[in-house]
Amino acid sequence: MQISDLLALDDLRLILLAGETHAEITGALVTDLPDPGRYLSGGELVLTGMMWRQEPADSRRFVDILVRGGVSALAAGDARLGHVPGDLLEACRERGLPLIEVPVEVSFGAVTEAVTRRLAGAQAGDLRRALGRHRRIVAAVAEGAGLTELCALMADELDVTGAVVSAAGALIAGSVPDADVARLAAAFLGATRLPLVVPGPYTIFAVDRAHRAAGWALVCGGELDPEIGYELASCVALERTRMEGGRRVERRLAEQLIALAAAGSADLSELSARLRTCGIDAGEPYAVISATVADPGADPAVLGGQVVEELMDRRVVAAAAADGAFALVPLRSGTADTVAAALTARVAALAGVAVSVGVSAGLTGPAAIRGGVEEAGYARRMAEARGGGVVTSAEIYTHALLLATVPGDVRRSFSERLLAPLFAYDRKHQADLVRTLGTFLDCAGSWNSCAEHLHVHVNTVRYRIRRVEELTGKDLSAMADRVDLYLALRAS
Repeated sequence: MQISDLLALDDLRLILLAGETHAEITGALVTDLPDPGRYLSGGELVLTGMMWRQEPADSRRFVDILVRGGVSALAAGDARLGHVPGDLLEACRERGLPLIEVPVEVSFGAVTEAVTRRLAGAQAGDLRRALGRHRRIVAAVAEGAGLTELCALMADELDVTGAVVSAAGALIAGSVPDADVARLAAAFLGATRLPLVVPGPYTIFAVDRAHRAAGWALVCGGELDPEIGYELASCVALERTRMEGGRRVERRLAEQLIALAAAGSADLSELSARLRTCGIDAGEPYAVISATVADPGADPAVLGGQVVEELMDRRVVAAAAADGAFALVPLRSGTADTVAAALTARVAALAGVAVSVGVSAGLTGPAAIRGGVEEAGYARRMAEARGGGVVTSAEIYTHALLLATVPGDVRRSFSERLLAPLFAYDRKHQADLVRTLGTFLDCAGSWNSCAEHLHVHVNTVRYRIRRVEELTGKDLSAMADRVDLYLALRAS
């Protein structure tokens, strides 16, 4: 509401004494405090009976405080003095503050009620218009508008910037500065409660009930009304459901391909045809990815497939099998190592999510699928043994592959049987036998190198290794015993 709107109310009979009438009034405050500054937020119509005025100089001080507070106008009542004093009029003119005279027969309550009633009506009109614009957005999405169109409609109809971001750190649609995407994804992933307002400012809404690690978030610029935000997030969820319809067919085809290749029950021509349904030509290089996500409330293979699809920006589909999820990735502009490096960075950003990913070497042709599935599966199990992360095929052709294929309880039992006496001795005597053993083996049994690494005398190393042999019953001059202890340390 503008000052001119207030002056136009005939029943108030207000008189403009100084200033312009175009300023917006956002509220009304009645005060006779000499310094009401702490109660001002800007845009107010201040009504005063001038009880603060004891001398002419008080007018300038009072007006200065109002101007610093950003008020829109001052309304002075006639009840105390019978008129508005000239010193107040002069101060308002000098500082450019509109001054209004309130006749003695008009109460401040009537003025504040008029302001409140007019502002409430304006807000209700704004809300009706916002709801109308919102309904137009919902109708457009129901008729098939995509995510890019939805974000454009939010900007046009609601004057709100919008974007859809995945927990994996990808911008799916809309516009958000590149520097903010990873930060917003992390905030969404780690939020204990949504919607969430984060610096920017942005308001983050969950799109659907998908597991957070595989989920999408609607990011709105500023602080958006939750009810409108929820409805917009539902529109995003509807479009995601549409997109998932086609991907479900692709997943079934991928599941059939993995099953046939693993069973060895299909000829090469059939596998070639199925490779093409996954977007890979027979002579095109590709890699196999296997993934699981450890979460008490979800199937590790299903969730692993959902997460790896998001990590790969939905450029692949993942087939959930009994042992984990598998996806075939075309290597059109890179190698298996570049795929693994990109996945490593993305998995690291999923803080608190136990994602285990295995990546095979680069492969060509349908005959290689079975070996790639086995490679990726072994690498993934090694990642699981480490508590998550990304492992490539280059790492599995070592003793680590043997350890990864052994059940966890067997590994722990093997390690404890050999090393328990050493851990017990170290605890009791504050010794360092376990560390000395590991360093000695890493130094290929060199006494001097081990002593240099530990910063102790070589005779100390000899004494500690003798104690290790006595406690474990192993002979560290024998290769077989060295291997046993080495594997026990790696399995612990």
